[in-house]
Amino acid sequence: MKRIILVFLAVLMALGLFSCVPEASGAVAKSDKARETDPQVNSNSWDTFIKDNNTFALNLYRALQNNEGNLFFSPSSISEALAMAYAGARGQTETDMSKALQFNLLQNELHPAFNLLSRDLAMRGQGAKGKDGEGFRLHIVNATWGQKNYTFLSSYLDTLAINYDAGLRLVDFSGNPEQSRNTINDWISQQTENKIKDLIPSGAIDALTRLVLTNAIYFNAAWAKPFDTALTVPQPFYLISGNPVTVSMINQNTSFKYAESDLYQAVELPYDGQELSMLIILPATGKLSDFESSFKESVLANIISDLKPNEVQLALPKFEFESSLGLKQSLESLGMGDAFSDKADFSGINGAHDLYIQDVLHKAYVSVDEAGTEAAAASAVIIGLSSMPSKTYEMTVNRPFLFLIRDNATGSIIFLGRVLDPTAK
Repeated sequence: MKRIILVFLAVLMALGLFSCVPEASGAVAKSDKARETDPQVNSNSWDTFIKDNNTFALNLYRALQNNEGNLFFSPSSISEALAMAYAGARGQTETDMSKALQFNLLQNELHPAFNLLSRDLAMRGQGAKGKDGEGFRLHIVNATWGQKNYTFLSSYLDTLAINYDAGLRLVDFSGNPEQSRNTINDWISQQTENKIKDLIPSGAIDALTRLVLTNAIYFNAAWAKPFDTALTVPQPFYLISGNPVTVSMINQNTSFKYAESDLYQAVELPYDGQELSMLIILPATGKLSDFESSFKESVLANIISDLKPNEVQLALPKFEFESSLGLKQSLESLGMGDAFSDKADFSGINGAHDLYIQDVLHKAYVSVDEAGTEAAAASAVIIGLSSMPSKTYEMTVNRPFLFLIRDNATGSIIFLGRVLDPTAK
């Protein structure tokens, strides 16, 4: 992937059907609470949190598997964005969101866990190389954007400040929605090195918008074992139809962690520093759909536990593409229906029962080549009123495959996707 740059960005927008009592003024209406720098999460809650987040990632993948073409998204970005909205959910809406998003910890445990994960990830790659020669980076940033002269509950702002380091930046959705949209889109573009542009389309923000919550993650690292460009050759890649397309295939014969069964081949490609890795999963010929339908957290856990160091003759296509997703229907299918209706209760945001989620938008970009990975993602939740090797294994990734990028220490899935056609943009 062109430079190992992972950008996980989440945006969440909340719209109010009417203004509450005027309160905030100036550039920032920030909670006086500082971010908790040493969040306390017990080991049982931490294990539950990581497993639950990965379960949601794979549940969402299966909900999206029937989408046409290549697929790429950041479940980490989507989860954190929705977690900031979840902080204001109450009643049945809170219950439904917890089930759909696999938020099985209590609110006072969940948000510190997100804080701890972000802080852990930010410590990765000390002294490691970046794909662009500037050093490893994995940055996580949050910001919130609220309507000036609108009342937000101090308890809600405190939760965002303590756990997400998100101060409220005041904008004028009511008076100038287009300028507000451009301001937020510009911030998103900056955080993703211009890979995600115009996430929020014209018309998505209007005079009824009251709150936008944004989360950005940026990752830049080199492969621990870069591919020799001299070994890159054109080779066929077979689409689901069986028809071939010619791709640039990068090649390497070395020791990787590898696993196989009658259903798949899998190989793990570590990034420099060995703290994050990409896992490539190649379903058996003709079994992509069956594998996707059964791809659950327990299946992934078994694959990871089966990975062992082996000599692997790996051929992997270079690819680069972008995915744009509307997640409302998928999240409704996971059980969040009420959150998108007038039955929604987000009274923890403003003290009223007049907010609901209008849509959830997500855009992601990924590029893979000899040097590493570049990836970016952005999400918008719009809320409105109403052992030593004994043999050499050959793995030629010349048909549709799945891939994910994960933090090795926590096991947290940061990006997840599939490639049906490496030549598609």
